[in-house]
This record gives sequence, C-alpha cells and structure tokens, in this order.
Amino acid sequence: MAQKMPDPKELGMLSNFKYDLPSSLVVFLVALPLCLGIALASGAPLFSGIISGIIGGIVVGLYSHSPLSVSGPAAGLTVIVLAAINQLQSYDAFLVAVVLAGFFQIIFGVLRAGIIGHYFPSAVIKGMLAAIGLILVLKQIPHALGYDFDYEGDFSFNEKGGHNTFTDIWFAFQNMHFGAVIISVVSIGILILWERPFMKKIALFKVLPGALFVVFAGILLNQFFKVSVPELFLSMDHVVNLPVASNIPDFIGFFTFPDFTHLSNPDVYIIAGTIAIIASIESLLSVEATDKLDPYKRNTPTNRELRAQGIGNMISGLIGGIPLTAVIVRSSANINAGGRTRMSTILHGILLLVCAAFIPVLLNQIPLACLAAILLLVGYKLAKISLFKRMYILGWDQFIPFVVTITAILFTDLLKGIGIGMAFSIFFILRNNYRTPYFFHKEDFKKGEKITIMLAEEVTFLNKGSILLMLENLPENSVVTIDGSSSASIDYDVLEMIENFKETAKLKGINLELIGIRKVTTIAGH
Repeated sequence: MAQKMPDPKELGMLSNFKYDLPSSLVVFLVALPLCLGIALASGAPLFSGIISGIIGGIVVGLYSHSPLSVSGPAAGLTVIVLAAINQLQSYDAFLVAVVLAGFFQIIFGVLRAGIIGHYFPSAVIKGMLAAIGLILVLKQIPHALGYDFDYEGDFSFNEKGGHNTFTDIWFAFQNMHFGAVIISVVSIGILILWERPFMKKIALFKVLPGALFVVFAGILLNQFFKVSVPELFLSMDHVVNLPVASNIPDFIGFFTFPDFTHLSNPDVYIIAGTIAIIASIESLLSVEATDKLDPYKRNTPTNRELRAQGIGNMISGLIGGIPLTAVIVRSSANINAGGRTRMSTILHGILLLVCAAFIPVLLNQIPLACLAAILLLVGYKLAKISLFKRMYILGWDQFIPFVVTITAILFTDLLKGIGIGMAFSIFFILRNNYRTPYFFHKEDFKKGEKITIMLAEEVTFLNKGSILLMLENLPENSVVTIDGSSSASIDYDVLEMIENFKETAKLKGINLELIGIRKVTTIAGH
C-alpha cells in the first residue's frame, strides 16, 4: 500500500534529511562492492568504478530531477566496456569515447528522446524488477557462503571459468567458508530484526539503518575469528578490496585523463555511440521502474534525465571513470531504506568520495558476506511471491510478458531479456488493437476551467505516452474529470498510470473525479 501523501513542501530535500541520510548509508554500502566489481569485470582500473559511483551520486544527483533513482557503473555495460578497451588498446582512448558518449546523451535529451521511456510496457518493467531481484538472490548466495570466485556486479548468466548462475551456487556449497556463513546468518538476522515494529520505537534505531550495524558486526566478528578461531577468519579474498593511497598525491594518482589525440580514430566515435545508446536505454528503463516503486508516484522528467546522465558521463570520462547509468539495484535499495528525495543519492556519492579518500583501510575490513546479506534482502523485496500472484490475477496478456521477461533476463542479460519481453508484450498489444481500433480524445482546456477527458472505446498501451503528457500538463488547482464510461477496454498500463496520477493530483491541488475507471493495484503494494 502506498504511503500517505505528504504536503508538497514536505518533499523538499532539507526537510527529509533525516530519512535520506540513513538511506544514503545503505545505498553507499550496496554501491561500494558493485562499483569495484563492475570495474574489475570491465577490465578497467579498479578505482574507475568508484569514480563513476561518485559522479553518479553527486553530479547526476544534483542535475537530475529523479527523486529516488541512483546512478553509477552498470553491469549491463561491462561487456561493451571490456571489448572497447581491448579494441582501442588504450584506457586513455577509451575515456575519450566515454566523454563523447556523454555528449551524445545530452543531444538525445535536447532532442527529447526521453519519450521512449514511456513506451516500456508495465508488465515488462515489473518483470525486469522481479528478474533483478531473483538475480541478486542467486548471485549473492555464493558470496554469502564465502565462495567469492566470481566478482560482485556480474549479472550475466554465463560466468568466468565456464560457470553459470546455477553451477556457481553448486560450487559454493561444495566450497563454503564457515566464517562467511556465520557472518551472513548474523547479518540477515540483524536486518530482519531491524524491520520489526518494536525496533522502530527505539530512537537510535529509527535514525541509523540496520545495514550499518550489519557492517560493524561483520568487521567485529571477523576480527574475533582472526584472534580466537583463525580457520574462520576471512582473508583479503573475501573482503572489500579498495585501492589504498598512502598520501594525497597517491590518491590523486588514481584519477586518469583522456588523450584527445585519439579523436582522429573513427572507432572512438562508434564505441561512443554504442555506449550512449545502451546507457540511455538502461537509464530510461531504470527510472521508469524506480517511478513505479516510488511510494509517492512522482514522474521523472526523462529528457532531463538523459541530459543528467550525459553530463555525468562526460565528467566521469574526463577524470578516469567508466560509463554510468541509472541503476535499479541501488535505486530499489534507496527506496527500501526509506529514501524520499535525491538528497540520499547525492549523500551516497559524497560518502563514496570521503570514505575512499580517508578510510579505505577500514572499508577493506568489510566482509563481502555482510554486503551479500544486504543485497539478498534487496533482491527478496523486488521478487516477492505476492508480485507474481498479482500479475497472474491481471490476466495472460500481462502475466505472459512478465514471466517471459523474467526468464529471458535470467538466462541472457538485462537488455536482451527486455527485448524478448517487449516482443511478447507487443504481440498482445497488436492482437488487442486488431480486435478493436482505438482513439484518444481530450478537450482543449484553460486554467481555471473545468476539464473533462473522454476516453475512447479502446484505450491501449500505445496511448500511454500521450495521456501521460496531457496529465502532466494539467493546470494546478483545476477540476478534472476522466470519463471512461464509454470505453470497452482500457489497458492495464493506462489504468495504473491514472491510479498513480491520483497522488500527483493531490500534490498539484487538482480536484480529480474518475467515472467508469476501475481501481487497480500498483507495484507499490508489493
């Protein structure tokens, strides 16, 4: 069930600092190993992932108007980045491509290409969320068992060494580390305990997130193992592995800069275009999914988001970072931890910068088993059984694309899985359109006048973008009636959008009346 809507002024960043600070700590702990793991998988310098996370938090967080989305290095780009670095034979040349990719994304935003984000079917987005939740659970089980053969942030089915997602779990049970198992069980216990109602009554526990206590408990337990039970101690292969600088010049040396003499290389432009397109699609998918999880049902301006991602990638490339996108894992962790505004995103970036600069030795004592426990809970919340039940109740035209998307992502990767899910969803859309033609009609309106919106006999997903644009442009403090009494069929995506608009209307002071439009259960309920 969606949270109670606050007064509009209560959604300001400063007024929600007490919610966003604890949330930023959780996002920081989730992002830290992923930044390092994705950089390692990409064949880039280890610190380049941290740079990307810092820029994604601070720069993109400041410019973007997405209230809850968190940006950073993305698993979906690892194969592209690895191939690009190998092709260019120079990390300096690759950084030029990252800068150009950012520039192309800014152009996409100026050309208003963000409208594409409104045309991802709801069933596919929810399938993506559930698939990522399942992948998180499956990929973190080995780390929770102390089998850290594969790097953090690997979301593809096929893994290094001939392993895959399922065989890796088998090998993990065959080679488990009992010290990691103990730390994982304790960590999960703390996280579950933290969500009990009686814990919320204790002032300290209301402010500090359970994930922070999990990390401290993990560090203390591992140090206890080192002194008292050496065979349970987790060595450096099983803890965070952040580069450590002995002084400020050494830390500055972690940053590298592009060599713009490579602008004459045509391969740089091809790689830049590829990164720009893939990163833009992944970001639009992520913010669309994040908006569905947002308890306040706010809509991200997608064109501004593309420009924000472009600015972030340009700056990341200029100082040695790998490409970044909006990332649903961090975004969902932000939402689950109670984040309310983009202040949590910005603060997590500041934490990455400060901690990487001043306390890397302490961070390098955090067991990966602790962080696996945090991610296991994030994954579980994204893929609850109740979500599958609700999608089944909605009918086969929603359930089949949902399940196909999940299956395809699990056995391929994010973008291929989305493409396959889209194909199935479009089949059902075209089938419905073949049965009954559709149209959408709205009256011209002016501020202060009563607005009546008559929906057509058949309203499909293809109408979603234009209806959303019209709803977003309704004047504040107006009286609006949406009449669907003449509609034989209204697509679930459109019904969900109208249901979400109820909350947006309250923020804008719109007196909204719905006629002949059934209520639906939105994703916030799971």
